[in-house]
Amino acid sequence: MKEIEPAPHSQNLRKGRYSEAGQIYLLTTATWQRRPFFLDVLLGRMVVQAMRFQENEKRVESLAFVLMPDHLHWLLALQNQVTLPEVMKSVKSYSARMINRFLQKTGATEAAHVWQDGFHDHALRKEDDLIEVARYVVANPVRAGLVQRVEDYPLWDAKWL
Repeated sequence: MKEIEPAPHSQNLRKGRYSEAGQIYLLTTATWQRRPFFLDVLLGRMVVQAMRFQENEKRVESLAFVLMPDHLHWLLALQNQVTLPEVMKSVKSYSARMINRFLQKTGATEAAHVWQDGFHDHALRKEDDLIEVARYVVANPVRAGLVQRVEDYPLWDAKWL
């Protein structure tokens, strides 16, 4: 796979940030050049598997997520002194490896760069209504016109729904 240069100053996005156990975050990350990898539900399930691993290992409590064709929104509570960069690096690297293995088995000529560098995080305040935030997250496919009802979209989950 061709080596990809990080965006200039992308490391500056994390300066002054820290990860706090128990804190609830809304994370957003996008695919490389906004490629719609996850129109293929099978590829999307590989990302979901990587996210579930984080929960099974007690690194996060997943509250809600939606995996759109070219980006991910994930509402989670951080646990056990793991950092957001560690969680996202693990999810992105594992899912990218699995996706590339699958693509190579199906005849792709070279490995694909799956994820953009970095991610956006927003720490929720105690007064934020988590259920409303979760509803907003999982309603993304409806707002994007991909489905009429959230229930018809295959790549989402929420603790309360």
